[in-house]
Amino acid sequence: RETIAPHLIQDYISAIANQFPDKPGAGITVVVDPGSGPACATTPQILTRMGCRVLTINGIMDGTFPGRLPEPSADGLKGLAALVVSSGAAFGVAHDGDADRAVFIDENGQFVEENQEFALVADHICRQNKGVIVTPVSTSQMVEIVAKKHNCSITYTPVGSIYVARTMRSLIEKGAHVIFGGEGNGGLIFPEHQFCRDGGMTAAMMVAILASRGQKLSLLLEQLPKRHMIKDKISEVGGAAILEALKSAYAHGTINETDGVKIFQGNSWALVRASGTEPLIRIIIDAEDVEQGRALHDDIMVTIQKIAGKHT
Repeated sequence: RETIAPHLIQDYISAIANQFPDKPGAGITVVVDPGSGPACATTPQILTRMGCRVLTINGIMDGTFPGRLPEPSADGLKGLAALVVSSGAAFGVAHDGDADRAVFIDENGQFVEENQEFALVADHICRQNKGVIVTPVSTSQMVEIVAKKHNCSITYTPVGSIYVARTMRSLIEKGAHVIFGGEGNGGLIFPEHQFCRDGGMTAAMMVAILASRGQKLSLLLEQLPKRHMIKDKISEVGGAAILEALKSAYAHGTINETDGVKIFQGNSWALVRASGTEPLIRIIIDAEDVEQGRALHDDIMVTIQKIAGKHT
């Protein structure tokens, strides 16, 4: 059986809390849902050290995850949402099973879409520092819009936090000023802290954002660029042929092949790529509104279904 020296946990807590010596959480109530995972031993303590009033749900460590599934989805966080509203908390934060990601519930009990979370933190960091943000090609355009608004730039990578982290380090070694990175799934990387996703640091940053801006979380989210994302998936059968067909069908436009095929159409884009974890082809659409997103999705699917039908 493996054990962890107690001082390592305290070292981690202090490494985050000491970045906020002015205790920006004073007067802020936060509900933390560690999901019975390792964040039980860290996030409540970090936020308390920052001055927050902290309430917890699913706060006893248990590897069987009795309270909810370890994936922090909107459907699985209804208990957290209810406690946020009933307690008058500023927000709720939930972690996945290993606490490298964090997702949020606003003061009204509404789930915060992870790309909005990414964009809000990016906005805060870009207000304070200018440089490069690193993220996969699957991340919503809203992050790039926010970065460019503050004269920061974006470098795109294949999907996966390992690619983000490696690219961040590579750029820094080449002299670039990399200020932030992450994915649109609640996994954010703060290079001045460490080169991996960190849910505890993300929770702390949200406290700092609310304290700095002096506005409710829902109002801050309303100020972000409006984007609409559609996610779909099909069997991987005929995957290579599908990607080739899409490149041919949209050759007249702009295509990026960093990971799969990313097709740009006006202010919208579609990413079609093989999943790295399942036998699936994943389709992501990012558009300014529902109508544009649905139109691009339907157009893409016509080509996909033609090819897929030949391989069934």
